[in-house]
Amino acid sequence: MIENFKKYQTHLIYISLAIITFMAFEPVLHNSFISFDDDAYIYHNPNIISGLNKENIIWAFTNIHANNYHPLTSLSHMLDCQMYQLAPAGHHLTNLIFHIADTLLLFLVLSRMTKKTWASAFVAALFALHPLHVESVAWASERKDVLSTFFWMLTMLAYWRYAERPTAGRYLLTLVLFLLGLLSKPMMVTLPCVLLLLDYWPLNRFFNKKIRIGRLIAEKIPFFILSAIISLITLNVQGKMGVVKNLSNYPLPWRLGNAIVSYVIYIEKIFWPVNLAVFYPHPKGNIPLWQIAGAILILTAITVLAIWQIRKRPYIAVGWLWFLGTLVPVIGIFQVGMQAWANRYTYIPYIGIFIAITWWISDLTAKVRFRNIIFSVLAGVMFFAITVKTYFQALYWQNNITLYSHAINAVKNNWWAYSFLGTAWASQGEYDEALALLNKSMEIYPENATVYYELVKVYLHKGDMKQVIKMYEKLLPPLPEDLNEPRGVDSSSYDYPVLKNLYVNANINLATALTSEGRYKEAERRYKEAIRVAPDCEAAREGLKDLKQQMHKTSIKDANAN
Repeated sequence: MIENFKKYQTHLIYISLAIITFMAFEPVLHNSFISFDDDAYIYHNPNIISGLNKENIIWAFTNIHANNYHPLTSLSHMLDCQMYQLAPAGHHLTNLIFHIADTLLLFLVLSRMTKKTWASAFVAALFALHPLHVESVAWASERKDVLSTFFWMLTMLAYWRYAERPTAGRYLLTLVLFLLGLLSKPMMVTLPCVLLLLDYWPLNRFFNKKIRIGRLIAEKIPFFILSAIISLITLNVQGKMGVVKNLSNYPLPWRLGNAIVSYVIYIEKIFWPVNLAVFYPHPKGNIPLWQIAGAILILTAITVLAIWQIRKRPYIAVGWLWFLGTLVPVIGIFQVGMQAWANRYTYIPYIGIFIAITWWISDLTAKVRFRNIIFSVLAGVMFFAITVKTYFQALYWQNNITLYSHAINAVKNNWWAYSFLGTAWASQGEYDEALALLNKSMEIYPENATVYYELVKVYLHKGDMKQVIKMYEKLLPPLPEDLNEPRGVDSSSYDYPVLKNLYVNANINLATALTSEGRYKEAERRYKEAIRVAPDCEAAREGLKDLKQQMHKTSIKDANAN
């Protein structure tokens, strides 16, 4: 009986990992799309919803999709639309399948590299079931996470085979798989550094007298070149789209302070994954100095421990540096968006911490009596607890109302969640509820231009033109006396850049509201401003034409009255 179990234990581990992962994430199959990014990624993107065809494939490789360049991710969304149309369950199922595949591949790679079956299974289970990974699976737009990790794991597997028997074919396969990962999500750029860490442990190539360290580094040069190319493309794309914040909006001290504290928050959430939200507002320099100092002390202490133990327990240093390094692109030094940190950013980095902790505990308890029984019981209790937590965390992604309401409850003064929840209620015709939430968001963070646009939409639905005008006058810069003077669209006062189409539409809508209030001259100037920025805008030209006709009729009526 025992011999049969040992013979088939690996197969049983694969089956168990797949089943328990599916059970933990089963709620995602009943969830809807959400309004945060799913519109741009899927249901409002004509190139995606029309499925796979020659034109869309070319578009995926030659255009920006949702402020990113990730053509393989775009193609995967197209394929989903081809198969499931816009049924959310199908899109979520694909994410879950990739997550299960990532889990099984992680177990395969670790068990092959380390020859430690149960430790590898433990790490894979932590990866599969940790509540912070819900965001990467339950959010349809985060296909890029689960897809790029699929290629990350395949790259590591191919690299292990190359390290076992170096050949040009195996090296080329590793490089191609890495490129496919980069084309799924730019966060893959740190993988060459992880491959060097794997050379140290568990592959032990650094200690192979037949292999010089220079060769190990030289092997990675093509990987680093590809990483550099994708990094430059990503920074250029996101810079043009306005999502990369400049130093005037987010000064370097703010970024460094938030980055240091965020590392410690990520560590804390490994052990205490509570109050998880879809968005955590950036503190913008409001982190107490003692918190930053404490975080530096913690990070320094762990680093010193890792270096001190590097010969005896190399997995601590490898896991710790894996965690630190893979978070660098998203830790906030290059600030993209307005979040302080995000659950989804832990999808790959947590693997390093899981490895370090698992192997360390295994070493420390090597001589404990009844070790296997004790570990089995404790692991069973722990995995039951985190599976339940993950299951309920996945339920929060059921729809917009549930998700954003939970974010408000989880994070104090979450202006972003108030704004998105208000917009969600407005889309259901609950305008009074929407106004209360949007005004709360504006009260917490008045610099957010987006909330003004959303308030305008609500006031337009309610027919309150005075409030529409008030909101637009706060949002839009005043017009100069000479509308023809050279200038651009002024968006420097707002955290979100007022993109050209938003600026044009705002001027048109304000002109319409001013017209309804009889403020014709002001309305005329707003229509002309829209035409200045977008000369081909038919809506602005038609609006100006109708306004002039109305002004003419009014002047005739006034003349007759006199």
